[in-house]
Amino acid sequence: MAATPTKADSLVERKPSADINHEKLVDKGGEMDKCVKEASIHEVPLTNYDDAEALSKEKQGPLATAEEIITHVIHVDDDPTLNPWTFRMFFIGIGLSAFGAVLQEIMYFKPQVVYVSVMFLTVLAQTMGTAMSTFIPRKGAIGRFLNPFPWNRKEHTAAVLMASAASVSALSTEALSVQKLWYGGYPNQVAGIFITLSSQLIGYGIAGMMRTVLVYPTSMLYPINLPITTVMETLHKPKAETKQRFKIFWLVFAAIFCWEWFPEYIFPLLSAVSVFCLIDRNNLVFTNLFGGSQGNEGMGFLSVCFDWNYIAGFGSPLWMPLQTLTNSFIGYMGGIILSMALYYGNVWRAMDFPFMSQLLYDQSSNTTNYVPYNEIAILNPDFTVNSTLLEQAGTPYLTATYVNYLITSNVGLTATIVHMLLWNYAEVSLGWAWMTLSNLKKLLDPSLYKFWRHTGVRSEQEKERLREDPSIDPHYKLMLDYDEVPSSWYFCVFLVSWITGLTCLYVMKSTLPWWGFIIATLFLATFMIFFGAQYAITGFGYNLQPIFQMFAGYMMPGRPLANMYFTTYTYNGLGQGFLLLRDLKLAQQNKLSPKATFVTQVVGCIMGALLNYVMMITIVENQATILKSAEGTNIWSGAQIQQFNTLAIAWSIAPKMFSIGARYQWVTVAYLVGFLAPLPFYIMHRYFPHQRFWSYINTAIILWYLGELFVGLNASLTSYYILGAFGQFYLRRYRPQWFVKWNYLISAALDGGTQVMVFLATFAVFGGSGNSVPFPAWAGNRVNNYDYCAYNALG
Repeated sequence: MAATPTKADSLVERKPSADINHEKLVDKGGEMDKCVKEASIHEVPLTNYDDAEALSKEKQGPLATAEEIITHVIHVDDDPTLNPWTFRMFFIGIGLSAFGAVLQEIMYFKPQVVYVSVMFLTVLAQTMGTAMSTFIPRKGAIGRFLNPFPWNRKEHTAAVLMASAASVSALSTEALSVQKLWYGGYPNQVAGIFITLSSQLIGYGIAGMMRTVLVYPTSMLYPINLPITTVMETLHKPKAETKQRFKIFWLVFAAIFCWEWFPEYIFPLLSAVSVFCLIDRNNLVFTNLFGGSQGNEGMGFLSVCFDWNYIAGFGSPLWMPLQTLTNSFIGYMGGIILSMALYYGNVWRAMDFPFMSQLLYDQSSNTTNYVPYNEIAILNPDFTVNSTLLEQAGTPYLTATYVNYLITSNVGLTATIVHMLLWNYAEVSLGWAWMTLSNLKKLLDPSLYKFWRHTGVRSEQEKERLREDPSIDPHYKLMLDYDEVPSSWYFCVFLVSWITGLTCLYVMKSTLPWWGFIIATLFLATFMIFFGAQYAITGFGYNLQPIFQMFAGYMMPGRPLANMYFTTYTYNGLGQGFLLLRDLKLAQQNKLSPKATFVTQVVGCIMGALLNYVMMITIVENQATILKSAEGTNIWSGAQIQQFNTLAIAWSIAPKMFSIGARYQWVTVAYLVGFLAPLPFYIMHRYFPHQRFWSYINTAIILWYLGELFVGLNASLTSYYILGAFGQFYLRRYRPQWFVKWNYLISAALDGGTQVMVFLATFAVFGGSGNSVPFPAWAGNRVNNYDYCAYNALG
């Protein structure tokens, strides 16, 4: 529970310990905003500043440092009298957790996947909380228990954090589904439940122990949170202060809700307008380069998208930092050139296979007949790879665009580690600075593990030291008035999850050896530091799944099941850790006490894991035949689990495919290249420290985006970068008073309205409820050929 501050303090806005000199907030020369200071502070976005006119009266330039930005992003104030521990919070939080967890797991087995977003949960929680506060009588003991006071911001934050932690699809259910359908089943239901729980919580335990590194510093901004916090402030400030902003939010929300019915359902051509395909509908080169309205159709170059669901599907361009946008755009353009060159240069027999695909292909394929590889034909009865059968069948082929993705991902992996060590050493080094001899000896102290005795009460000396630390987020300094969650609590979550996971892996006959599980844990902790910091600072997150599958393939060749469970405890644990770190920062920005945050996140994780497992068991038991079929139905599909199984088999024969001298040797050589990639720019920065260009380049992001266009719908990227440049460059530089007041609020409204529409449409017309209602075909709705490109017309 929180410590009890004085009542007078609760009503006063609290400032950071050092006052901000507003004369330093502007770029007096009118240059672009300087968001890299001594190469340790990356460019970060600016958002809600209610009194935007005050800023414009000072100067027109943007803010400079991370601390200056974060104190204008969100008000640096707190009201400790607001109580999150209410029946209403748990009722809404648990209800939304069940809703999100069940929906996400069901959608995983659908041909069309819908992702439950935090913005969607924020809007739902506000609607439910306001309704309960309004309609439940506040009379008598029961009334005061159910509705003690108006719905407040801390209740809202706690309910959203609980639901957010639950609204994921655990990767362990993917591995368990594959084992059930193709590998002889699993012998113990209890082990399946606990392996799902442990794989979801192990990343949370490690992430919680690293919060001093990845949450508390100002530079760990998590820009994806800024629109959500902006909405939280707007919804819970007195209506007189936010009347105009509140009105604009709901107008934009309603407008995008109505508009999205056109590109999503009535007029799908609007989601991918390709002028080049309209000019020449029979040109396959145009399809590969300019097409992108269908999955794996093309690269979508210069296509224009009017569908916010696709534009902001993995992050709105309006909140993405300009440095991240710029570097990703460089990689995006380079990736188009590289992919087209590989395919039309017929590298790795590229033209004998589809331009884009993630499947394995047989060597008998040619330009007119693509033959999928028969993975089952090379397996022993115990589902390990048979070397003799593999020699007879030959090693499979991959498409050139997919190999390009693997190469650039591996280059980007090591480049990220080197980049963070060179440019952000001060931040990431805290991840191992604690490993002194005295601290390691403390690990042998039995009192460390008596977590129930640890209260989290800080001494006044510790509070003062943190308040004087210039690197600590000013918002976190307000949190010092609350009792902290002891690190031993997070360590116990990790330890219990680790022991449970190791036990269940043997019971489940996963074929993952104990030493493989230990290595997976070491990878999880190490990557959490580097890639967690990258995600927190830039808003950019890697897809590390193929990298972990490659590691497992080399360490445990011939074991596809071991590959999947290794990936579950690395890739899934890392992704879960990132999400929970993001939500820890969201709690900090909304001043939710650490213990309330801990409870809501743990409850959400456990609920989500249990419901994921229950839904997986139900669906697999009842839809096994459909899930194993190649085509599926319009209601159920096993495409996701089939792909996971295919990749596991491919990586289990990695030495024959990717080692030095093998066909795809550059996939492995790429690791070495990545170590060198950031060095030239860092060296030039050291020699020319006043030239901003060298510090602005992030080779890790550029390299990853070189291979981004290997899958999916790509027609939205041109619109994505245009809108990003408009918001983060034009508005921020030339119309700062508009930017600080509206940019992030409108981004949040666009996200919320779109996600509500997609959710309703999924069940109303897209088959989520079992019956689809397709819109009649017309010129703007040509099924499987929305953009009129040649590929779909011929296919």
